[in-house]
Amino acid sequence: MKKFLLPFFLFAALVFAQPVVAAQNTSAKQAIILDYETGQVLLDKSAQSQMPTSSMSKVMMTYMVFDALKQGRIDMDSEMRVSEKAWAKGGSKMFVPQGKKVKVEDLLRGVIIQSGNDATIVLAEGLEGSEDAFAVAMTEKAKEIGMKNSNFKNASGWPDPDHYSTAEDLAIMARRMIEDFPEHYKMFSEKEFTFSNIKQQNRNPLLYKNIGADGLKTGHTEVGGYGLIGTAKKDGRRVMMVINGLDSESARSEESTRLIEWALNDFTNVELVKKGQQITQVPVAMGKVEVVPALINEDIKITVPKVPKDSYSVEVKYNSPLVAPIKAGQEIGTFKVIIPDAQTMTYPLLAGQDIEKLGLFKSTFTKMKYYLLGKL
Repeated sequence: MKKFLLPFFLFAALVFAQPVVAAQNTSAKQAIILDYETGQVLLDKSAQSQMPTSSMSKVMMTYMVFDALKQGRIDMDSEMRVSEKAWAKGGSKMFVPQGKKVKVEDLLRGVIIQSGNDATIVLAEGLEGSEDAFAVAMTEKAKEIGMKNSNFKNASGWPDPDHYSTAEDLAIMARRMIEDFPEHYKMFSEKEFTFSNIKQQNRNPLLYKNIGADGLKTGHTEVGGYGLIGTAKKDGRRVMMVINGLDSESARSEESTRLIEWALNDFTNVELVKKGQQITQVPVAMGKVEVVPALINEDIKITVPKVPKDSYSVEVKYNSPLVAPIKAGQEIGTFKVIIPDAQTMTYPLLAGQDIEKLGLFKSTFTKMKYYLLGKL
């Protein structure tokens, strides 16, 4: 296996590109911030540790409802009856009337904007028959979309020792919400909703800061503290954030604003490689051609701080000896982007063309030459 750093001229335009991680602290107990497009993590504080999710669980709950809408099981005008359990539930409420039917569209706004535990239970019961059954379905769906360390015991995030997630998992959930249901996602940016003549404001403080925020959801319990799943866009670039374990509502507002503005303003995305770009040429033994172009089959962007610090490096490894025949698209090595104090991103290096094997006479002669030279 040959390994080398790419020549400087291949990436001269990125001479000032820098590592992702910058010194940044947070008073949150758990936190993760990442760039939406590149997926690179800008801040990680105990992001893989289990934590109570409080009403941030309702994003997963609404994901389930949007999925049911997509499957045609329900529509926005479908009506669901309010059970006594839903009507009597404590905590934040939409104030749905017991025994009455309420439209799915209103219930969704009651969950997303008003954080109504009562509306949450109505939807859960309407879709799965009971909140317990809905919680089981939530956990199954969460694992399906990549949330490997989450377990839901109810639909609302009501405190339960076996109801938990991680900041990393909640970020995965938020990404999938944006990707999978763009037609419904806009509900998360609505600032108020009135039901039964009761107007309530969206609790997400980022929506009122004029910083490009458009979601997603706050949460609070005594055991878990104050949390927020937030996302914002600036100049076409989106960042996502999950924080939890803050001491007060004001601390959540101040810290979420500070962190999201830092992530938006201090970083930029740089195109490193275009799909199909030739990275290098790899020597080929026993082939009708002596080298094969090595390509990357995807666009590669990286997120870098705007202020220069320590440079990243790019490393190529390829199989050696590389022996014909070779097929175009065959994996022949790896392309790594190495960022100090951050994750290393690895991509397959692919052969850019077919290379046929030498004929019998030439291959015999070539083998003899390799043997005498001590190669192959």
